[in-house]
Amino acid sequence: MSQNSLRPLRYRQIHLDFHTSEHIPGVGSQFDAKEFVDTLKQSHVNSITLFAKCHHGWSYYPTKVGAPHPHLSQPDLLGEMITACNAADIETPIYLSVQWDERTARLHPEWRVMKANNHLDHADDHDRSAQNQLSAAWHTLCLNHDDFRSHLVAEAREVLTRYPTAGLFFDIIQTPDCVCSACLARMARLNLDPLNKADRLANDEAVNAQFREQMSIVLRREFPQARLFYNSGHINKYGKDRYAPYTHLELESLPTGGWGYNHFPSSARYVARLGMDFVSHTGKFHTSWGEFGGFKHPDALEYECAMMVALGSKCLVGDQLHPNGRINADTYRSIAPAFRRIAALEPFLDKAEQISDIAILATEYFHRDGVERVRDSDDGAVQMLLELHRCFDVIDPEMDFSRHRLIILPDTIPVDAALKAKFDAYLANGGAVLLSGRSGRTPETGAFAFKTGLRLKGETVNFEPSYAQITEALRDTRLPTSPFVVYAGAEKLEAAGASVLANIRPPYFNRAFNHFCSHQHTPDDPQAEAIGVACAIHGKVGTIAYPVFKLYRAMGQPLYKYMVDALIERLMPGRVLATTLPSAGCATLTVQRHENRCIVHLLCGIPQIRGQSVRISWQPTARPMEMIEDIPSIGPVSFTVRLSGTPSSVYDAISGETFSWKKQADGAITVDLPGISIHRAIVLDGIAPKGSEASGPMP
Repeated sequence: MSQNSLRPLRYRQIHLDFHTSEHIPGVGSQFDAKEFVDTLKQSHVNSITLFAKCHHGWSYYPTKVGAPHPHLSQPDLLGEMITACNAADIETPIYLSVQWDERTARLHPEWRVMKANNHLDHADDHDRSAQNQLSAAWHTLCLNHDDFRSHLVAEAREVLTRYPTAGLFFDIIQTPDCVCSACLARMARLNLDPLNKADRLANDEAVNAQFREQMSIVLRREFPQARLFYNSGHINKYGKDRYAPYTHLELESLPTGGWGYNHFPSSARYVARLGMDFVSHTGKFHTSWGEFGGFKHPDALEYECAMMVALGSKCLVGDQLHPNGRINADTYRSIAPAFRRIAALEPFLDKAEQISDIAILATEYFHRDGVERVRDSDDGAVQMLLELHRCFDVIDPEMDFSRHRLIILPDTIPVDAALKAKFDAYLANGGAVLLSGRSGRTPETGAFAFKTGLRLKGETVNFEPSYAQITEALRDTRLPTSPFVVYAGAEKLEAAGASVLANIRPPYFNRAFNHFCSHQHTPDDPQAEAIGVACAIHGKVGTIAYPVFKLYRAMGQPLYKYMVDALIERLMPGRVLATTLPSAGCATLTVQRHENRCIVHLLCGIPQIRGQSVRISWQPTARPMEMIEDIPSIGPVSFTVRLSGTPSSVYDAISGETFSWKKQADGAITVDLPGISIHRAIVLDGIAPKGSEASGPMP
């Protein structure tokens, strides 16, 4: 069964957690099918993921493979929920916990993960308060055991045989750094070194892949209409082949739950180009999964769901059912405004494609260390382009380059012979490339793989920080003409035909115990010569010597963003979409070719740090809390699109309010709006790009 032959995912979904201890009585005793369904319908929900088996290892139906919860008041709580929801045309995917299963961990201690640092799986190597075997925490199971995998297959088959369902959500498929006896034996057979963390990760990845492939082969043969998804908390940017066992993707990304507001856009911009249907997770919680009695502000949910559809995703809100089984009306009152908005927008979301003139080549594809949820360079580049309101995708080297006018290689991307050949063809067809840091170098020699018009001096700038100073060629009102500090080193570059846009200027000296100046670092030396090129352009190749995207992720200095934007404008003039939104806003452009129309999504919601040390039991360290409490209206706001043709009408997708528009001298269309509150989707009827127009290289 191909991915495309399944029914599309629905837009308004709930993921209903139900991890319920055996020490709690009366489980499901207050479940009322009518109240349950009425509440969902009133909140515009049309799909809900329901629990077959939870992290505690208990099932909520009369299983013969596992064990029903010992205090389950209704023998088939899952079945009652499914029957009631399906009668109301609410889809019911089913949840199965995989590696977190406390009951099975007690019965089969030989299947438990032995983490290399002896901590529990979700404690990192540097956490001094790392959880141990006596902590109130999940004990992870290792998938490298034939009997355990067979048990999981039997559970899945039992559920799919018993119930009419849209499919299965397999949760917790992790890379636990396992050195149990089975994993040590497997590594020995494959000549992997258990003392090498990269080898242990390779073993974990192969074990997980084996599980996913075996499960999907069995289930697709017997249940070809069932959707299958395997959750690990992050969609790795490792290429489409990784997702062959999946029928669709689900982007777990709770902004207040530890992922932050920058994680989802990076994932969504990548997944949108994989050609798979996908839905994105946020949560109704103030913090994250496992929270009872926590509520997110309705404005935050409305903003997060609007962001999902603006980036091409379906919407899902995570909830947790009380052990008594009664649905929480307050939760669904807070979800209702967001899903009401999405329901009204759905005619303008169907088969809508993102229009993007820029692509970020994902560093995660090249550096698979498994440590960072989103690599800093990727995340910094995404953050920059969002704030600059640039239309972009995140891609891997297996994808089509020709649909983009500019490709950014952030900070640490090597270019081997095969990738160089692909880029050579892309550049010959009018594309442009922006390199930063050590990107764009050949792995063998470290030399530039592109004609940058620069010469590597073979030494680093030995001042940190140093200073960048723009030249007349990069004059921009947002950038100072005096040197500005850059908190990183760089390799020395010398112009050899390139147009120099900024130079690196040194301080008087590096800070040390025996010579320092002021509180932080030494100022620039006005009498010293420039010690290298900071930014340059040569034909269609732009180069920034610093790892500017990682720096922006760390420091948030707007000058770094303005320098990148000024370079983009020289490499790729005439952006497809521009807007007067503030930098905290987000703008995307989509096209419905079958309707011959484009839709401009404008959003503005500003997360703030409201909690300084949020600690969740299953997360290794405390963190700040980004949250949205309320969103004020802003305006007026305008936008300009550069697409051929003239719109027949321009109107708000939800209210139907019409707007006048102006055609600029270059053919661009400008629309002025009185303002926006959270989100507006503005439809331009009768104007849709043909083929790769506005998305492919332009001469």
